[in-house]
Amino acid sequence: MKHILLACSSGMSTSLLVSKMEEAAAKQGVEVKIWAVAQDKAFSELENADVLLIGPQMRFLKKKFEKAGAEAQVPIDVIDPVAYGRVDGEAVLNKAISLMS
Repeated sequence: MKHILLACSSGMSTSLLVSKMEEAAAKQGVEVKIWAVAQDKAFSELENADVLLIGPQMRFLKKKFEKAGAEAQVPIDVIDPVAYGRVDGEAVLNKAISLMS
């Protein structure tokens, strides 16, 4: 099972994206656990994740997250703003899976 962590400013704006990603995973037959947290909780959740995707509104924090991700051996990237805006769960899921490969 793959563990995908999403982080956003408040932890709430990504909840719909999580649902869409879970739908896409079910269609692809991929076993995943996907959850979203506020940015301040993301650091403590890294140990439970295989990948961390941060919301586009938090792009400025990428280097800080990458440092923590390197220590935890967890790949980190920013969610594509277009996919985020469209709530394109399949695109975001595919990006997460490619980062874990």
